[in-house]
Amino acid sequence: MKPAYEIADIIRLHGANFQKRFKPPLQVKKTLKALSICRTKYLGGHMSVCKSCGVETISYNSCRNRHCPKCQVTNREKWILDRESELLPVPYYHIVFTLPHAFNELLPHYDKEIYTALFAASWLTIQKFAADPKYLGAKTGMVSILHTWGQQLWLHPHVHCIVPGGGITPSGKWKSCRYKDKYLFPKRALSTVFRATFMAELRKKMIVAQHISKKVFQTKWVVYAKRPFASPKTVVEYLGRYTHKIAISNHRLKKVDQENVTFTYKDYRQEGKNKQIKLGGSEFLRRFSSHILPSGFVRIRHYGFLASRNKNKELNLAKKDLNQPKWQKVKYSWVQIAKEKLNYNPERCHCCGYETLITTKLIAPERGPPLRQLKNA
Repeated sequence: MKPAYEIADIIRLHGANFQKRFKPPLQVKKTLKALSICRTKYLGGHMSVCKSCGVETISYNSCRNRHCPKCQVTNREKWILDRESELLPVPYYHIVFTLPHAFNELLPHYDKEIYTALFAASWLTIQKFAADPKYLGAKTGMVSILHTWGQQLWLHPHVHCIVPGGGITPSGKWKSCRYKDKYLFPKRALSTVFRATFMAELRKKMIVAQHISKKVFQTKWVVYAKRPFASPKTVVEYLGRYTHKIAISNHRLKKVDQENVTFTYKDYRQEGKNKQIKLGGSEFLRRFSSHILPSGFVRIRHYGFLASRNKNKELNLAKKDLNQPKWQKVKYSWVQIAKEKLNYNPERCHCCGYETLITTKLIAPERGPPLRQLKNA
Protein backbone atom coordinates (compact mmCIF):
# COMPACT_ATOMS: atom_id res chain seq x y z
CA MET A 1 0.00 0.00 0.00
CA LYS A 2 1.40 3.37 -1.01
CA PRO A 3 2.05 5.65 2.01
CA ALA A 4 0.09 8.89 2.28
CA TYR A 5 3.24 10.98 2.69
CA GLU A 6 6.85 10.70 1.58
CA ILE A 7 10.20 12.16 2.62
CA ALA A 8 10.21 13.82 -0.82
CA ASP A 9 7.08 15.80 0.14
CA ILE A 10 8.84 17.18 3.21
CA ILE A 11 11.91 18.16 1.20
CA ARG A 12 9.81 19.94 -1.41
CA LEU A 13 7.83 21.79 1.29
CA HIS A 14 10.57 22.60 3.78
CA GLY A 15 13.88 22.07 2.00
CA ALA A 16 14.47 25.73 1.15
CA ASN A 17 13.82 26.92 4.72
CA PHE A 18 16.00 24.13 6.11
CA GLN A 19 18.94 25.09 3.90
CA LYS A 20 18.54 28.79 4.68
CA ARG A 21 18.39 28.15 8.42
CA PHE A 22 21.02 25.43 8.90
CA LYS A 23 23.42 25.89 5.93
CA PRO A 24 23.98 22.13 5.36
CA PRO A 25 27.09 20.82 3.55
CA LEU A 26 27.07 19.96 -0.15
CA GLN A 27 26.70 16.23 0.50
CA VAL A 28 23.41 16.83 2.34
CA LYS A 29 22.12 19.17 -0.37
CA LYS A 30 22.89 16.61 -3.08
CA THR A 31 21.18 13.82 -1.18
CA LEU A 32 18.02 15.80 -0.44
CA LYS A 33 17.86 16.88 -4.09
CA ALA A 34 18.11 13.26 -5.20
CA LEU A 35 15.34 12.15 -2.85
CA SER A 36 13.04 15.00 -3.88
CA ILE A 37 13.14 14.07 -7.59
CA CYS A 38 13.14 10.28 -7.23
CA ARG A 39 10.74 8.62 -9.70
CA THR A 40 9.72 11.91 -11.27
CA LYS A 41 10.03 13.28 -14.80
CA TYR A 42 13.20 15.16 -13.82
CA LEU A 43 15.18 11.90 -13.87
CA GLY A 44 13.64 10.60 -17.07
CA GLY A 45 12.29 7.12 -17.59
CA HIS A 46 10.67 5.01 -20.27
CA MET A 47 7.33 4.42 -21.91
CA SER A 48 5.94 0.91 -22.31
CA VAL A 49 3.04 -0.39 -24.37
CA CYS A 50 1.14 -3.65 -23.97
CA LYS A 51 1.06 -5.70 -27.17
CA SER A 52 -2.19 -7.32 -26.04
CA CYS A 53 -4.44 -4.44 -24.98
CA GLY A 54 -2.47 -1.43 -26.22
CA VAL A 55 -2.38 0.45 -22.89
CA GLU A 56 0.61 2.77 -22.45
CA THR A 57 2.53 3.12 -19.19
CA ILE A 58 5.16 5.64 -18.14
CA SER A 59 7.77 4.63 -15.55
CA TYR A 60 10.18 7.21 -14.17
CA ASN A 61 13.71 6.42 -13.02
CA SER A 62 14.75 6.03 -9.39
CA CYS A 63 17.44 8.21 -7.82
CA ARG A 64 19.22 5.07 -6.51
CA ASN A 65 20.45 6.99 -3.49
CA ARG A 66 21.09 4.79 -0.46
CA HIS A 67 19.27 7.24 1.83
CA CYS A 68 16.08 7.08 -0.24
CA PRO A 69 13.21 5.10 1.31
CA LYS A 70 11.90 4.12 -2.14
CA CYS A 71 15.14 2.75 -3.60
CA GLN A 72 16.25 0.09 -1.11
CA VAL A 73 13.93 -2.87 -1.69
CA THR A 74 15.66 -4.43 -4.70
CA ASN A 75 19.14 -3.76 -3.28
CA ARG A 76 18.10 -5.37 -0.01
CA GLU A 77 16.77 -8.53 -1.65
CA LYS A 78 19.88 -8.87 -3.83
CA TRP A 79 22.12 -8.48 -0.81
CA ILE A 80 20.14 -11.08 1.14
CA LEU A 81 20.40 -13.57 -1.73
CA ASP A 82 24.16 -13.11 -1.67
CA ARG A 83 24.24 -13.77 2.08
CA GLU A 84 22.06 -16.90 1.83
CA SER A 85 24.76 -18.62 -0.20
CA GLU A 86 27.30 -17.89 2.57
CA LEU A 87 25.31 -19.32 5.50
CA LEU A 88 26.76 -22.19 7.50
CA PRO A 89 24.80 -24.76 9.57
CA VAL A 90 26.01 -23.24 12.85
CA PRO A 91 24.55 -20.86 15.46
CA TYR A 92 24.70 -17.15 14.60
CA TYR A 93 24.92 -14.43 17.23
CA HIS A 94 23.64 -10.86 17.20
CA ILE A 95 25.93 -8.35 18.95
CA VAL A 96 25.36 -4.58 19.00
CA PHE A 97 28.16 -2.12 19.78
CA THR A 98 26.79 1.30 20.79
CA LEU A 99 28.62 4.60 21.29
CA PRO A 100 27.79 6.82 24.29
CA HIS A 101 25.97 10.09 23.56
CA ALA A 102 29.09 11.99 24.64
CA PHE A 103 30.34 11.69 21.05
CA ASN A 104 27.25 13.35 19.56
CA GLU A 105 28.75 16.84 19.73
CA LEU A 106 31.69 15.65 17.60
CA LEU A 107 29.63 13.79 14.99
CA PRO A 108 28.55 16.79 12.86
CA HIS A 109 32.23 17.54 12.22
CA TYR A 110 33.98 14.16 12.50
CA ASP A 111 31.38 11.61 11.45
CA LYS A 112 33.67 9.73 9.07
CA GLU A 113 36.42 9.38 11.67
CA ILE A 114 34.05 8.26 14.42
CA TYR A 115 32.12 5.76 12.30
CA THR A 116 35.37 4.33 10.88
CA ALA A 117 36.70 3.86 14.42
CA LEU A 118 33.40 2.23 15.45
CA PHE A 119 33.68 -0.38 12.68
CA ALA A 120 37.35 -1.05 13.38
CA ALA A 121 36.94 -1.30 17.16
CA SER A 122 33.96 -3.66 17.00
CA TRP A 123 35.79 -6.06 14.69
CA LEU A 124 39.06 -5.88 16.66
CA THR A 125 37.11 -6.66 19.83
CA ILE A 126 35.42 -9.72 18.30
CA GLN A 127 38.71 -10.76 16.72
CA LYS A 128 40.52 -10.60 20.07
CA PHE A 129 37.99 -12.79 21.86
CA ALA A 130 37.78 -15.25 18.97
CA ALA A 131 41.55 -15.70 18.88
CA ASP A 132 41.65 -16.50 22.60
CA PRO A 133 41.61 -20.32 23.13
CA LYS A 134 39.63 -19.68 26.29
CA TYR A 135 36.66 -18.66 24.14
CA LEU A 136 37.30 -20.05 20.64
CA GLY A 137 40.89 -20.06 19.37
CA ALA A 138 40.04 -19.66 15.68
CA LYS A 139 39.51 -17.05 12.96
CA THR A 140 35.87 -16.06 12.80
CA GLY A 141 33.85 -13.82 10.48
CA MET A 142 31.43 -10.96 10.93
CA VAL A 143 28.88 -8.87 9.06
CA SER A 144 28.48 -5.32 10.43
CA ILE A 145 25.67 -2.87 9.66
CA LEU A 146 25.89 0.76 10.78
CA HIS A 147 22.80 2.50 12.12
CA THR A 148 23.10 6.07 13.36
CA TRP A 149 19.58 6.89 14.52
CA GLY A 150 17.14 6.45 17.35
CA GLN A 151 13.35 6.28 16.98
CA GLN A 152 12.95 10.06 17.22
CA LEU A 153 15.80 10.64 14.73
CA TRP A 154 18.33 11.68 17.37
CA LEU A 155 21.92 10.54 16.84
CA HIS A 156 22.41 7.05 18.26
CA PRO A 157 25.39 5.43 16.48
CA HIS A 158 25.67 1.66 16.76
CA VAL A 159 26.67 -1.33 14.64
CA HIS A 160 24.61 -4.51 14.40
CA CYS A 161 26.99 -7.43 14.07
CA ILE A 162 26.16 -10.97 12.98
CA VAL A 163 28.85 -13.42 14.08
CA PRO A 164 28.86 -17.17 13.31
CA GLY A 165 29.37 -19.43 16.30
CA GLY A 166 32.79 -20.70 15.41
CA GLY A 167 35.79 -20.17 13.19
CA ILE A 168 38.58 -21.68 11.12
CA THR A 169 41.65 -23.03 12.91
CA PRO A 170 45.20 -22.59 11.52
CA SER A 171 44.95 -26.15 10.22
CA GLY A 172 41.94 -25.20 8.08
CA LYS A 173 39.32 -27.01 10.16
CA TRP A 174 36.05 -25.64 11.53
CA LYS A 175 35.88 -25.17 15.29
CA SER A 176 32.57 -24.46 17.02
CA CYS A 177 32.25 -22.00 19.88
CA ARG A 178 32.22 -23.37 23.41
CA TYR A 179 28.91 -21.95 24.67
CA LYS A 180 26.50 -22.79 21.85
CA ASP A 181 23.26 -22.19 23.76
CA LYS A 182 24.36 -19.06 25.63
CA TYR A 183 26.30 -15.96 24.67
CA LEU A 184 29.19 -16.03 22.25
CA PHE A 185 31.49 -13.96 24.50
CA PRO A 186 30.88 -12.38 27.95
CA LYS A 187 29.12 -9.02 27.59
CA ARG A 188 30.88 -7.22 30.42
CA ALA A 189 34.32 -8.14 29.10
CA LEU A 190 33.27 -7.16 25.57
CA SER A 191 32.22 -3.71 26.80
CA THR A 192 35.52 -3.04 28.57
CA VAL A 193 37.67 -4.14 25.64
CA PHE A 194 35.48 -2.29 23.13
CA ARG A 195 35.76 1.03 25.02
CA ALA A 196 39.56 0.90 25.18
CA THR A 197 39.86 -0.27 21.57
CA PHE A 198 37.51 2.40 20.22
CA MET A 199 39.34 5.24 21.98
CA ALA A 200 42.67 3.94 20.69
CA GLU A 201 41.33 3.75 17.12
CA LEU A 202 39.73 7.20 17.30
CA ARG A 203 42.92 8.82 18.61
CA LYS A 204 44.72 7.51 15.52
CA LYS A 205 42.43 9.72 13.44
CA MET A 206 41.86 12.84 15.54
CA ILE A 207 42.55 14.62 18.81
CA VAL A 208 39.79 13.92 21.31
CA ALA A 209 39.05 16.80 23.68
CA GLN A 210 39.90 16.08 27.32
CA HIS A 211 36.40 16.78 28.62
CA ILE A 212 34.94 14.25 26.17
CA SER A 213 37.55 11.61 27.02
CA LYS A 214 36.84 12.07 30.72
CA LYS A 215 33.11 11.78 30.17
CA VAL A 216 33.28 8.62 28.01
CA PHE A 217 35.57 6.80 30.44
CA GLN A 218 33.14 7.59 33.26
CA THR A 219 30.24 6.25 31.19
CA LYS A 220 29.15 2.63 31.18
CA TRP A 221 29.49 1.44 27.59
CA VAL A 222 26.86 -0.95 26.32
CA VAL A 223 27.46 -4.05 24.22
CA TYR A 224 24.17 -5.83 23.59
CA ALA A 225 24.52 -9.57 23.05
CA LYS A 226 21.57 -11.83 22.28
CA ARG A 227 21.36 -15.56 22.45
CA PRO A 228 21.88 -17.28 19.10
CA PHE A 229 19.31 -17.13 16.32
CA ALA A 230 16.99 -20.13 16.12
CA SER A 231 18.31 -21.13 12.69
CA PRO A 232 20.35 -19.78 9.77
CA LYS A 233 17.04 -18.92 8.09
CA THR A 234 16.15 -16.52 10.90
CA VAL A 235 19.51 -14.80 10.34
CA VAL A 236 18.44 -13.98 6.79
CA GLU A 237 15.04 -12.76 7.98
CA TYR A 238 16.74 -10.52 10.50
CA LEU A 239 19.13 -9.14 7.90
CA GLY A 240 16.16 -8.38 5.68
CA ARG A 241 14.82 -6.01 8.32
CA TYR A 242 18.06 -4.25 9.13
CA THR A 243 20.46 -4.10 6.20
CA HIS A 244 19.06 -1.38 3.96
CA LYS A 245 17.08 0.57 6.52
CA ILE A 246 17.18 4.34 6.46
CA ALA A 247 16.59 6.76 9.33
CA ILE A 248 12.81 6.74 8.82
CA SER A 249 10.48 5.03 6.38
CA ASN A 250 7.65 6.76 4.52
CA HIS A 251 5.09 4.58 6.31
CA ARG A 252 5.94 6.21 9.65
CA LEU A 253 4.92 9.65 8.35
CA LYS A 254 1.38 10.44 9.54
CA LYS A 255 0.92 14.09 8.58
CA VAL A 256 2.90 16.62 6.56
CA ASP A 257 1.76 20.22 6.15
CA GLN A 258 3.18 23.70 5.60
CA GLU A 259 4.38 23.93 9.21
CA ASN A 260 4.99 20.52 10.77
CA VAL A 261 5.75 16.85 10.27
CA THR A 262 4.08 14.22 12.45
CA PHE A 263 5.49 10.69 12.59
CA THR A 264 5.28 7.59 14.75
CA TYR A 265 7.99 6.12 16.94
CA LYS A 266 8.39 3.31 19.45
CA ASP A 267 9.02 4.29 23.04
CA TYR A 268 11.28 1.52 24.34
CA ARG A 269 11.10 2.94 27.86
CA GLN A 270 7.45 1.88 27.76
CA GLU A 271 7.90 -1.57 26.23
CA GLY A 272 7.93 -0.35 22.63
CA LYS A 273 4.62 1.49 22.84
CA ASN A 274 3.73 3.32 19.60
CA LYS A 275 3.58 7.10 19.97
CA GLN A 276 3.54 10.16 17.73
CA ILE A 277 5.79 13.21 17.69
CA LYS A 278 5.34 16.52 15.87
CA LEU A 279 8.34 18.50 14.61
CA GLY A 280 8.70 21.64 12.56
CA GLY A 281 9.57 20.87 8.95
CA SER A 282 13.08 22.34 9.15
CA GLU A 283 13.82 20.57 12.43
CA PHE A 284 12.67 17.27 10.95
CA LEU A 285 15.05 17.71 8.00
CA ARG A 286 17.87 18.70 10.34
CA ARG A 287 17.47 15.45 12.28
CA PHE A 288 17.01 13.39 9.11
CA SER A 289 20.08 14.97 7.49
CA SER A 290 22.28 14.17 10.48
CA HIS A 291 22.07 10.52 9.33
CA ILE A 292 23.27 11.18 5.77
CA LEU A 293 26.63 9.45 5.59
CA PRO A 294 29.80 10.91 4.05
CA SER A 295 30.14 10.35 0.32
CA GLY A 296 31.46 6.87 -0.44
CA PHE A 297 31.32 5.69 3.17
CA VAL A 298 30.52 1.95 3.33
CA ARG A 299 27.86 1.17 5.94
CA ILE A 300 27.72 -2.63 5.53
CA ARG A 301 31.04 -4.40 6.00
CA HIS A 302 32.28 -7.98 6.05
CA TYR A 303 35.22 -9.26 8.09
CA GLY A 304 37.30 -12.38 8.64
CA PHE A 305 36.43 -15.36 6.48
CA LEU A 306 33.30 -13.46 5.30
CA ALA A 307 35.35 -10.64 3.76
CA SER A 308 35.24 -10.58 -0.05
CA ARG A 309 38.92 -11.37 -0.46
CA ASN A 310 38.68 -14.41 1.87
CA LYS A 311 35.43 -16.07 0.81
CA ASN A 312 36.77 -18.15 -2.04
CA LYS A 313 39.41 -19.77 0.16
CA GLU A 314 38.48 -19.53 3.85
CA LEU A 315 34.69 -19.65 3.62
CA ASN A 316 34.96 -22.67 1.35
CA LEU A 317 37.25 -24.36 3.88
CA ALA A 318 34.45 -24.02 6.42
CA LYS A 319 31.86 -25.16 3.87
CA LYS A 320 33.91 -28.24 3.04
CA ASP A 321 34.50 -29.18 6.68
CA LEU A 322 30.78 -28.77 7.43
CA ASN A 323 29.72 -30.81 4.35
CA GLN A 324 28.13 -27.82 2.62
CA PRO A 325 28.04 -26.98 -1.11
CA LYS A 326 30.92 -24.80 -2.25
CA TRP A 327 30.29 -21.06 -2.18
CA GLN A 328 30.43 -19.22 -5.47
CA LYS A 329 29.27 -15.77 -6.48
CA VAL A 330 25.93 -15.70 -8.32
CA LYS A 331 24.54 -12.76 -10.26
CA TYR A 332 20.84 -11.88 -10.14
CA SER A 333 19.01 -9.55 -12.49
CA TRP A 334 16.61 -6.99 -11.02
CA VAL A 335 13.79 -8.55 -13.08
CA GLN A 336 14.49 -11.94 -11.51
CA ILE A 337 14.53 -10.43 -8.01
CA ALA A 338 11.29 -8.53 -8.68
CA LYS A 339 9.51 -11.69 -9.82
CA GLU A 340 10.86 -14.12 -7.23
CA LYS A 341 11.18 -11.94 -4.14
CA LEU A 342 8.98 -8.87 -4.50
CA ASN A 343 5.88 -10.41 -6.07
CA TYR A 344 6.12 -7.91 -8.90
CA ASN A 345 6.46 -8.70 -12.60
CA PRO A 346 7.76 -5.69 -14.57
CA GLU A 347 6.81 -7.43 -17.82
CA ARG A 348 3.12 -7.86 -16.87
CA CYS A 349 0.51 -5.35 -17.97
CA HIS A 350 -1.46 -3.95 -15.02
CA CYS A 351 -4.51 -3.67 -17.24
CA CYS A 352 -4.93 -7.06 -18.94
CA GLY A 353 -2.50 -9.12 -16.84
CA TYR A 354 -0.51 -10.57 -19.75
CA GLU A 355 3.29 -10.53 -19.87
CA THR A 356 3.31 -8.48 -23.06
CA LEU A 357 4.78 -5.13 -21.99
CA ILE A 358 7.53 -3.80 -24.24
CA THR A 359 9.53 -0.58 -23.96
CA THR A 360 8.82 1.74 -26.87
CA LYS A 361 10.47 4.99 -25.86
CA LEU A 362 13.13 6.31 -23.52
CA ILE A 363 12.32 9.59 -21.79
CA ALA A 364 15.31 11.87 -21.27
CA PRO A 365 15.71 13.68 -17.93
CA GLU A 366 14.19 17.18 -17.95
CA ARG A 367 16.66 18.79 -15.59
CA GLY A 368 18.58 18.25 -12.38
CA PRO A 369 22.04 16.84 -11.64
CA PRO A 370 23.41 14.01 -13.81
CA LEU A 371 22.36 10.55 -12.67
CA ARG A 372 25.96 9.50 -12.08
CA GLN A 373 26.25 12.22 -9.42
CA LEU A 374 23.09 11.08 -7.67
CA LYS A 375 24.35 7.48 -7.60
CA ASN A 376 27.46 8.56 -5.73
CA ALA A 377 25.66 10.79 -3.27
